[in-house]
Amino acid sequence: MKPSDVTYLNVHSIETFGAFDGPGIRYVLFLQGCPFQCQYCHNRDTWSTRKNKMMTADDIITDYKKYKSFYKKGGITVSGGEPLLQMKGLIELFKLAKSEGIHTCLDTSAACFSVKESEDFKMLMSLTDLVLLDIKHIDNDIHKKLTGSSNAQVLDFARFIDELNVKTIIRHVLVPTITDDEVHLKQLRSFLDTLSNVISIEILPYHTKGIMKWRELGLIYPLPDIKEPTIESIERAETILKRDYRFRT
Repeated sequence: MKPSDVTYLNVHSIETFGAFDGPGIRYVLFLQGCPFQCQYCHNRDTWSTRKNKMMTADDIITDYKKYKSFYKKGGITVSGGEPLLQMKGLIELFKLAKSEGIHTCLDTSAACFSVKESEDFKMLMSLTDLVLLDIKHIDNDIHKKLTGSSNAQVLDFARFIDELNVKTIIRHVLVPTITDDEVHLKQLRSFLDTLSNVISIEILPYHTKGIMKWRELGLIYPLPDIKEPTIESIERAETILKRDYRFRT
């Protein structure tokens, strides 16, 4: 293969012992670049698409194999940033991973899903064992304020992978006064009830650990007065979103 034919992934960082982004212990690849601008983002330094650590699929699998003995019930998770920004490299990585018998997981907010590129997405989904889909907010206006973008492509992606029957875990970050309103949680539940590919729903409690990253970058954190959710509010959200839900087995 000519050097000009090689596709590189722009990597922000790598976690070699990830326990929270898919089943088992996992090799988690965080890619650089994200079109969403979430006000509570704890990886603020991933937004830029500037070149960071450039790696090929071969580079990544070679690195993965250094820790392979830890991943017997795990695999590779690609997160971000937004991994779908780097579709070509992602497809190449997952092709190579599947040829090696490695479980593949995509952690995405579907920020750049487009039906115009549905064939590429179908190819990627055929190589993806599990999707972790982060739905920021069900209300489009609030979603725009929270992320700077519409949620239309996010919900379209959810329907798209449902049609393809791709196993999916829905994630929802619970941010007090912003994403924990009972009315909106019930609206989100109504949407989730239309899907048949969901194997789990995870409530991710908002935390303030990302504030320091914003300050280190010389930026003003947009939500300085938001506190972490109470146990009661987490339990309420769990009840609304998960009680009697028909999970795919």
